[in-house]
Amino acid sequence: MYFWGIPFIGPSILILIPALLLAGYAQFKVRSTYGRYERVRTADGISAGSAAERILAAEGISDVRIERAKRRLSDHYDPRARVLRLSNPGSVSVAAVGVAAHEAGHAIQHARGYRPLALRTSIVPVATLGSQLALPLLILGILFRFEPLISVGILAFSAAVLFTLITLPVEFNASRRAVAALRSGALVNTEELGAVREVLFAAALTYVAAAAVAALQLLLLLTARRR
Repeated sequence: MYFWGIPFIGPSILILIPALLLAGYAQFKVRSTYGRYERVRTADGISAGSAAERILAAEGISDVRIERAKRRLSDHYDPRARVLRLSNPGSVSVAAVGVAAHEAGHAIQHARGYRPLALRTSIVPVATLGSQLALPLLILGILFRFEPLISVGILAFSAAVLFTLITLPVEFNASRRAVAALRSGALVNTEELGAVREVLFAAALTYVAAAAVAALQLLLLLTARRR
């Protein structure tokens, strides 16, 4: 049995199957849910960009720019540049408005000094480097049977796993802020708010799946390391 092309995990890799199935389901769920509500227009005709602007204004946040993201479903908030990037800011669909509100939620987190977001932002460079170096280090360590290199590879991968775990409370909190902001600002009606919850739940499921896969991969590596 192989893990990342490395024949040292054995049958224990089977514990990854549920997490991989969850990851596949999560991707299907987010695309199907977003696609369904992408075709549903908000009753008031408010656009994603306008919704984000109104949410930020209601929170007294005036130093965050809104830009168009480069790819579909690549909406995100950049805390370093203080930019909220939306894949379709002019869309008046319930799905786009819900996602825009979620990203505005991240901007609110930043403005309010939400600690998990600050922690996630601070470890981005380490997590990125760790995810890039983990596999090469593990392969080299196993090929040359150099234990310290394997240990460094596992440590590097641990940084990436930590990032996925910290991401969970950040994303769930942003969604809660989004729903609260849409409700208090009367930006969508009750039925639309339910649809927004569906879209955000589906998106959150992808983060849960990613964290589960990463954590189980780390567990397998640590288990194999002790053998």
